Amino acid sequence: MFTICLYELTLISSQGHHLTTNTDIYCFEGKQPVCSFTQTVSDQELTVQDYWIGLRRPRQRFVGKDGRCNVTFVNMSERGQRYLSDLFTTCVDIRWRWMLVIFTLSFLLSWLLFGFAFWLIASAHGDLSGAPGTGGESGGGFMAAFLFSLETQTSIGYGFRSITEECPLAVMAVVLQCIVGCIIDAFIIGAVMAKIAKPKKRNETLVFSDSAVVALRDGKLCMMWRVANLRKSHLVEAHVRAQLLKPRVTPEGEYLPLDNADINVGFDTGSDRVFLVSPVTIVHEIDDESPFYEMDRSTLEKDSELEVVVILEGMVEATAMTTQCRSSYLASEIHWGQRFEPVLFERKDCYQVDYSFFNRTYEIPSTPTCSAKELAEQKCSQSSSFCYENEVALQLGSPDSDPQNGLQTSITQRPFPSEHPHDN
Repeated sequence: MFTICLYELTLISSQGHHLTTNTDIYCFEGKQPVCSFTQTVSDQELTVQDYWIGLRRPRQRFVGKDGRCNVTFVNMSERGQRYLSDLFTTCVDIRWRWMLVIFTLSFLLSWLLFGFAFWLIASAHGDLSGAPGTGGESGGGFMAAFLFSLETQTSIGYGFRSITEECPLAVMAVVLQCIVGCIIDAFIIGAVMAKIAKPKKRNETLVFSDSAVVALRDGKLCMMWRVANLRKSHLVEAHVRAQLLKPRVTPEGEYLPLDNADINVGFDTGSDRVFLVSPVTIVHEIDDESPFYEMDRSTLEKDSELEVVVILEGMVEATAMTTQCRSSYLASEIHWGQRFEPVLFERKDCYQVDYSFFNRTYEIPSTPTCSAKELAEQKCSQSSSFCYENEVALQLGSPDSDPQNGLQTSITQRPFPSEHPHDN
């Protein structure tokens, strides 16, 4: 038994605030409908954004935990032609099994092509009967021509077949095959070496923490996550970036399924560049420029459309090639009011990293559940109230204040006692 829901949206106001949603629900068992009914929802508070986001299925993760992007391409015009125009990059990006197929076919086809050419030349000159020429002293058929092509391109040279000066066309074919063979060798070897040196597998030893946390650091709400390098070889010029992906509806009514906003992780101060010898905690300060500035704990926990994409880039020390490691955090993977447990411990002669604590967190009950904006307003209000109370207390308690009007008398206006008190 399955259910089909058909939605119909009716706009009452051009402002998008008054909407009526009709839902036609049909229940089927097999091919026969069992029942059907219509549900009408009319709400003054329903908005266009609620409609677009509410009717969508739960959004899939855009970037997986392993760094793979959950994106497929369809309806691409001239896709094959575009990929073949950049054949070298295509060979580097394809899987190894297809690379081995191309490697094998490129040599086999070249041997067969020139073997067929030598067979035609030998047949035209009558050398297949055993006369001196491309067929050799013992003559032969297509198999002999194929072996001659193989021996020529691979420089084996068994010595039974050879080219004579009596056939200039065969000499030109041998020269052409040598050039084509060198080109194939250079292309295949270059593609294989580039594929071997590709730093894609280096990402297997670059890891992000399973979750992110939100807690106070230096009196400010911060979002934090961890990144580590499991190898002893360093990642040169390592730096991190982060983006917030979330659907949004513009004031004009345009629906953006993946609106991205940059998350500042210290680009201005240089703290986005990390020395990745031991695990590092990346800190995003939730200030007035942060997309999380007006988001409190309950809002974060209920937001099923939110995704934070984190990126680590750097150069592999051994090859100086740039590598990139990616991961993401959904709202359910961002723990409010928790901190990471320490992983770096000082020993007698070294520092020790215990990766069993890498993903562990502990709760901080004192973490405020309000948004960073509300927290800043509370601090500002408390600071202003404290300053006003101090000013009033100082004025009332000062011996120079006038009890009638509360105004302080200027020191310069007070009469000073006479230097000679007896001179009256």
